[in-house]
Amino acid sequence: MATSAPTAGPEGGAGIPPLRRLGGAIRARMSNGDLIRWLGRVGAVVPLLMLGFVLVTLIVEAIPALKFNGLNFLTGTGWSFGAGYAASITSGGIVHQPGEVFGALPQIIGTLETSAIALIIAIPVSVGAALVIVERLPRRLASVVGGFLELLAGIPSVVIGLWGALTFGPFLAQHVTPWIASHAPDVPVLSFFRGNPGNGQGLLTSGLILAIMVIPIIAATSRDLIRGVPLLPREGAVALGLSDWECARRVTLPWVGAGIIGAAVLGLGRALGETIAVAMVCGVALGTIPSNLYQAMITVAANIVQNLDTAILSPLGVRTYAELALVLMVITLSANVGARLLVRRVSGVSLPVGRGL
Repeated sequence: MATSAPTAGPEGGAGIPPLRRLGGAIRARMSNGDLIRWLGRVGAVVPLLMLGFVLVTLIVEAIPALKFNGLNFLTGTGWSFGAGYAASITSGGIVHQPGEVFGALPQIIGTLETSAIALIIAIPVSVGAALVIVERLPRRLASVVGGFLELLAGIPSVVIGLWGALTFGPFLAQHVTPWIASHAPDVPVLSFFRGNPGNGQGLLTSGLILAIMVIPIIAATSRDLIRGVPLLPREGAVALGLSDWECARRVTLPWVGAGIIGAAVLGLGRALGETIAVAMVCGVALGTIPSNLYQAMITVAANIVQNLDTAILSPLGVRTYAELALVLMVITLSANVGARLLVRRVSGVSLPVGRGL
């Protein structure tokens, strides 16, 4: 007569199925917070892995271009894919087209100049708008204005670029840049504002378009930071006889200074990498460094988006654009690291993202 298998008592575990035991262990770990901690660690490592993957990929793809172009890539001004339909030749083990030459200096200067114009205009406008929204406007009106500010940040860049090419740029060329070009002093520095006012495409239009795209980012972040300033220090400053401007300059802005620098870095990252909007209003002048504020130019990102299809026909073209993208990434990372060092020097603490340097 067959006997049934013994079952474990309440304190035993021999009769519990393995899957049930595994589920119980997982539930126990979840109750202890181990799973949440592991998910947090994975989430913290993923951005670092993504950055490392992008950097390694760009470096590997750019190695032939680095060997062929050398330091002339950073100092040269010529940009030509050579004889596109001629037979490829080999120089130093690198296959390329006859007459190919690549110099990224005009594009690097164009990227830095447009980003500088954007920040010079966007930072004071954004901080001023944030102060007005928080401290001057009624609550309901402030929420409406803030909503439109965030809506502006969501407009696609191609729409802003099209508006700049069809409306904003021609308006500047007809009503603004002629007056600036004719009234700017003819001195070594300010002579950059003189010259042919152009047709609405060029350095000034590109910088202003970038400023319009950067303002919502800096303003929205600054608004949230200013809202977090305690009310007591501001009321104390007003009670001591400070005007509203003095209170903002001596209390509010120093309180959130590190955060505003961080917001400016976010805007700078957007300005450095903006592509399609700048490509539509820059005028596309490969190999030309602007001699005045209105001259056509090009940025690193605009060059990539406009000429990548041509580069595909060249064995070295895509490799060169990988090198160009690597240069842009180095510029962006350097700007972020420099901003972190500046924040630590000014406030003694790092940006409120991670532990800093």
